[in-house]
Amino acid sequence: MITMNIPTTFDDATMTLIYILIVITVTLIVTLLIAFLMNKMDRFKDDMTVTYLIRDIITYIIYFVALMIILQFFGINLAGTLLSLGIIGIAVSFAAKDIISNLFSGIILIIGKSVKVGDTIEINAQKGYVERISLRSTVIVNDLGVKINVPNSTLTNNTYLQYKRPEKYRIDIHTGLKPNVDIEDFTKYILKKINSYDGVAENPKPTVYAKEITFEESKVKVSFWIKEYNTKDEYKLIITNEIRKYVEKVGE
Repeated sequence: MITMNIPTTFDDATMTLIYILIVITVTLIVTLLIAFLMNKMDRFKDDMTVTYLIRDIITYIIYFVALMIILQFFGINLAGTLLSLGIIGIAVSFAAKDIISNLFSGIILIIGKSVKVGDTIEINAQKGYVERISLRSTVIVNDLGVKINVPNSTLTNNTYLQYKRPEKYRIDIHTGLKPNVDIEDFTKYILKKINSYDGVAENPKPTVYAKEITFEESKVKVSFWIKEYNTKDEYKLIITNEIRKYVEKVGE
């Protein structure tokens, strides 16, 4: 008769691996849950800077606690090790000085509210609106929609331009009109459409410029200002579509 020895217990290495996976899974779930709850809280919607600060601090604390728990499985006492090496010595070491500098700079920016989410700033010839401020870096989005990560120490140690709210922004749209399109009628139509949108600034007034006239088409530039810098892409698309609809309607 053949018998099989089925193990009823796991060895220490297997159990350690299971515990580590459980800690990592719980950590990820908790951090995602905190991010979700913070985004849902109405009291922080007016100031997203506070949301990012609280969320980052809580996330770092959870990661640190998870790391200490995992190291405990390997018999490493992280708290005791840090004390024996000297926390101050580690903080000022060459490898960590940039990270520590950015962390402290982020705290200064967030608590001091010198730069807030939604502000329009320009630094190192890069202009954009602030999408996010974390403890280590600030994310700004430029005219092309490209996200630029600026280390927080760069903002605290260098001169930057900060535009007043609301930051008006001019949008220029170049288009060509077929010979059958009357430029004066087009101008009246498109200016009326532009002025009908709440996000468009009343002053300076929107204008249509004639750039070049040929036998094939008339090249014009439509210029208008919007109230909020971070809506530039939205309104550029809207007015471009209005121009397209008018040209198609006249061409029918």
